[in-house]
Amino acid sequence: MQPLQTLLVVDDDLDIRDALQDVFELEGYAVLLAADGLEALAQLRQVESMPDLILLDLMMPRMDGFAFREALRQNTSFNRIPVLVASADLDVKGAAEGLGVAGWLRKPLDLRELLNAVKKLSHLPN
Repeated sequence: MQPLQTLLVVDDDLDIRDALQDVFELEGYAVLLAADGLEALAQLRQVESMPDLILLDLMMPRMDGFAFREALRQNTSFNRIPVLVASADLDVKGAAEGLGVAGWLRKPLDLRELLNAVKKLSHLPN
């Protein structure tokens, strides 16, 4: 039996986190949740195995997605995890390209597009 793919959802909106957790778990993923970059980094330092993909919002309090991505890039244990940016920013493509992420989606999220991107990116070798 193939082990579960694990996703880390980093978003300050509780409703979005809960909805994404429900959707991803129904699709067979294990899901970790964080409300901002600081919480996400704390989770990454505690998990036994790294997630297969990080779904990252950009605009969050305490530590936003930009600072979180930079922290990931500075840590050799974390910098190989593919990151998919999801943002309502009108120039999310430009922001994502500057962060060196695996992909980007504009909010509000299209569920089919999200699931296709997650399926593709979560199977990349870390």
